[in-house]
Amino acid sequence: MNFNATLIGQTVAFIIFVWFCMKFVWPPLMNTIEERQKRIAGGLADADRAAKDLELAQAKATDQLKEAKAKANEIIEQANKRKAQIVDEAKVEADAERANIIAQGKAEIEAERNRVKEDLRKQVASLVITGAEQILERSIDEAAHSDIVNKLVAEI
Repeated sequence: MNFNATLIGQTVAFIIFVWFCMKFVWPPLMNTIEERQKRIAGGLADADRAAKDLELAQAKATDQLKEAKAKANEIIEQANKRKAQIVDEAKVEADAERANIIAQGKAEIEAERNRVKEDLRKQVASLVITGAEQILERSIDEAAHSDIVNKLVAEI
């Protein structure tokens, strides 16, 4: 192989080109690559943290959902107890009202019975007097008549 000036010139040019690239091109290129590696590593770390945060958030959401369900069940249970208490109170009030109505009804019936008895006694007394008048064939004056009726009512 002939080493001529062209080959030597190309070798010198290549060495200068390699030196130039290593001196001026290679360091910024390496810096850019290192920065990109750092950003990628940071992005991966952030993704890992985000995944862990997501897992924690899901766990918290699950816990909060369980707590909310437990509270809802507790509230429903309290509402059912309150409903039963209100129903019991309403039954007691209804029983008391029923007793009052029955007592009032009985009192009204008793008062009406007494009034009817009095009316009946007066009518019976009037009939007795009328019958007695007809039997005796004489008329009794009004004052005596009232006196006799009152005595008969008292006796009956």
